[in-house]
Amino acid sequence: MGYRLLLVEDEKWVRTALRKVIQKTELPIDIVHEAANGMEAADWLKTNQAELVVTDIRMPVMDGLTLLKDIRENGYPTDVVIVSGHDDFMYAQQALRQGAVDYLLKPVELEELKACFDVWMRKKERAAPQDNGDGDKVAMEELSPVDQVIRYIESNHAYDMSSAEAAEWVHLNPSYFSKLFRQTKGTTFTDYVTAMRMKEAAKLLEKTSLRVIEIAERLGYADQAYFSNTFKKAFGCAPSDYRKQAGKK
Repeated sequence: MGYRLLLVEDEKWVRTALRKVIQKTELPIDIVHEAANGMEAADWLKTNQAELVVTDIRMPVMDGLTLLKDIRENGYPTDVVIVSGHDDFMYAQQALRQGAVDYLLKPVELEELKACFDVWMRKKERAAPQDNGDGDKVAMEELSPVDQVIRYIESNHAYDMSSAEAAEWVHLNPSYFSKLFRQTKGTTFTDYVTAMRMKEAAKLLEKTSLRVIEIAERLGYADQAYFSNTFKKAFGCAPSDYRKQAGKK
């Protein structure tokens, strides 16, 4: 079963291009409606549902940020990805602060969009773990609670999962889970997940063209400077320098 997507863009040719890129991801995401501005989208959402909205930020009648605010105020179970042709981080900050799941610049590249959708779908699946297949459930039940959490984080890229959330996921007391994790892995849950995050960061720096700030956001870091400092402690150099070195190999 695919996820329902509402596409919002005032320029028809851009909307067509976005539709084609979305389709090329070959992910289970179906465009169920298209709108030319935020007002049309808001009106459609009054009587219809979509799990995801991909919207331009600058449009007549109602812009993307206002649409995002409207979706939040009405409590719709809808996530929003903002697309903009304006390389101005002020817009990104506003969008992310209002709850957008990502902010992409035009022209949207297939690799970047696919990565965005992939992370979003994994978070949706994480929010509904009961939807896992019976085979997955059996396999997970055979693991210890600690290994269940690690397997889940690795499989779903759920690097922003906190120790308390992990404990709740395996139905354990938070204090007991923390103690069990340290006894099993010889380190704290936070340090272990940080190492996993840094490993994934290195992979994204090597394999994608995502900006450092985008990689930081995908790994759950709201502060790019903090992310860069953490990365430097792990690898001995800044993310940008690591990418340059990886490119020379």
